[in-house]
Amino acid sequence: MSHPILYEINTRCWLHDLSAQAGKRIKLGTVPEAEFNRWRDLGFTHIWLMGVWTTGSLSHKQALKEPGLLQAYSEALPDWKESDVCGSPYAIADYKVAREFGGDAGLAKFRAKLHTHGIKLILDFVGNHLGLDHHWVKKRPEMFVQSASEVPGTFAQEAAEGVHWLAYGKDPFFAPWMDTVQLDYRKPDTRAAMLELLQGIAKRCDGVRCDMAMLMLNQVIAQTWSAFPVTNEFLPSEFWQDAITAVRQTQADFLFLAEAYWNLEGRLQELGFDYTYAKVLYDKIIHRETASVQNHLLGAPAEYVAASAHFLENHDEPRVAALLSIEEHCPAALLMLGLPGLRFLHEGQLNGARVKIPVQLARRPYEPVQPEIQSMYERLLRALKESSVGQGSFHLLRPAAAWAGNSTNENFFIVQWQAQPPEFDLVVVNLAPYRSQCHAPLRATNLAGHNWSLRDLLSMETHDRVGSDLATQGLYLELPAHGAQVFHFSPVN
Repeated sequence: MSHPILYEINTRCWLHDLSAQAGKRIKLGTVPEAEFNRWRDLGFTHIWLMGVWTTGSLSHKQALKEPGLLQAYSEALPDWKESDVCGSPYAIADYKVAREFGGDAGLAKFRAKLHTHGIKLILDFVGNHLGLDHHWVKKRPEMFVQSASEVPGTFAQEAAEGVHWLAYGKDPFFAPWMDTVQLDYRKPDTRAAMLELLQGIAKRCDGVRCDMAMLMLNQVIAQTWSAFPVTNEFLPSEFWQDAITAVRQTQADFLFLAEAYWNLEGRLQELGFDYTYAKVLYDKIIHRETASVQNHLLGAPAEYVAASAHFLENHDEPRVAALLSIEEHCPAALLMLGLPGLRFLHEGQLNGARVKIPVQLARRPYEPVQPEIQSMYERLLRALKESSVGQGSFHLLRPAAAWAGNSTNENFFIVQWQAQPPEFDLVVVNLAPYRSQCHAPLRATNLAGHNWSLRDLLSMETHDRVGSDLATQGLYLELPAHGAQVFHFSPVN
């Protein structure tokens, strides 16, 4: 089993930057070869083009109304102008690639070029809602959650048979998204139409990142929209299970990634998602809950961890370089990259960008590269390419105390990878701000039958260890504060 490395790109801002650098308009079909070469050399297996779909004027108007958004624009881009603001990429007017990006033909060229470099394409699927500009709002209002009369969270939509009071899209814990309209999955026609739409998207990419996927679970729909009853409610099965099964009938290896929260990640994995967001782990790392990280990962089934998408930032979260020092950043990055599952990097993260960009902006400020962070990521990714990390079998190891009364073993996370026995690799991280020690209980066939050479792929230091000692005592480790190592084990006899 392979474990992907996904790179999220803010399509609008990225193409704007490329065009500025080139002195001419760059679209998806004319992206420079150097971009593809760089992604390949860094080891990315999937590129997520965030925000390629068409948005509309109503979404754009709403993006210029909300005081919170206006403040966010000013904080991110002090010299912003109205022309820098687009509709939210999650208020989709049409599942066609925006014309300014080169349309569907440009996307096809971009995908073909990715494939020549061994990289696959991920696109957005926003199943919970559509943008106010989508033609279904006028032509098929019956597909949406609605009320018989005006109530909070609804808007009027004229139709031949009268006025429909349609609900804005909603996360039940927050105010409605007033540039969207809520699809009603209690209705069979809605489900059928969205499945057909998803199948159309699947023909143009190799996987989808499903926005707020847990909102479409039957239990969440029932709780969120109980005040908006429908006649002949239709919930025989979960939409996701039906949809994933249908898509994979024609594209067996199509990847499904769920943005998911509320401890519903496991349920979505059961329904067929390859990967679900590991937000709990992210929070523990960012909040420096060192011992809790180990308990969380070792307390979860290994198959759950391997079906999780591990990240330190994405377009919804603050920039990690603004939250963690460079000393903290390195072990956190290695932890994320060294875990089984989908490893998830965000455009700008590798250069130390610190400004979180609202998704409505099509331009972002210039930020100088932070050389320490750039070289750190290059070093980590280069080391992983030389190792078996992300390939073959893995074991999440529980470190033992180095000696009685020493609890610093709780600060470690250790994962062992093996693709071509007898050699194997060990990812070691000490998340604590102080020196820590432990014994790592290695798992390798005939461990005692060999002596071993250990090479740290990050520092290139080498060590020799006696196999019988490793088998009986484990590997003794002592790492400095925020230490990070990737050991390659080779038998020497």
